[in-house]
Amino acid sequence: MSEDRIYSVPLSHVGDFEFDDAVADVFPDMIRRSVPGYSTMLSMIGQCAHQFSVAGTNLYDLGCSLGAGTVLLDQHAARDCRVIAVDNSEAMVSRLQERQLNRTDVILQDIRETKIENASVVVLNLTLQFLPPAERTDLIRHIADGMNSGGALLLSEKVCFDGPEQQGLMTQLHHEFKRSHGYSDLEIAQKRTAIENRLIPETLEAHVARLEQVGFQTVTPWFQCFTFASILALR
Repeated sequence: MSEDRIYSVPLSHVGDFEFDDAVADVFPDMIRRSVPGYSTMLSMIGQCAHQFSVAGTNLYDLGCSLGAGTVLLDQHAARDCRVIAVDNSEAMVSRLQERQLNRTDVILQDIRETKIENASVVVLNLTLQFLPPAERTDLIRHIADGMNSGGALLLSEKVCFDGPEQQGLMTQLHHEFKRSHGYSDLEIAQKRTAIENRLIPETLEAHVARLEQVGFQTVTPWFQCFTFASILALR
């Protein structure tokens, strides 16, 4: 695993964060040191695939990156299922295609253009947050329309808080998590500048309301650590 040192030296200009070759090369280390509870989020993907996948249906990993969730879907899906992994980053997709998973199709595509059909499990793992907020409801509705009754959507996101005191506390704790995993204050600050125009978080309540609005019957937040949360929604 290559170490993430992308923001370790002062940059004269910090551009917008991109899922390019440099990020793909260090992504496992980056996300491990940046997202508290990430391993717990991943474990639920495998559990959902085992519990909610139905033989002969499709499972989707939308915004699959290097395929940490895709692999779990492939391993735990019911018989005769297909896993469809989609990402718009060529750097990420090319690396995942090299893994040649048994029953997974890896597609280079904007997830807003992905056809969802006969789906029993859909994963959006830290993905929705990178879409413009005005386009998120349409995507969630599109996913819901392509899911079978009883199907499961697993949504994990960075979230924000209405109260400034709560937001400040959770941000402080998140930054301390990063420091404890070896990131300097310079790296934290430059990464925050790079990502602030790309990743626009919403409150947990906003995510729940959207899922209920488009027709998910059971919507349950099941995990939260500082500024990251996961929701299980059943169609």
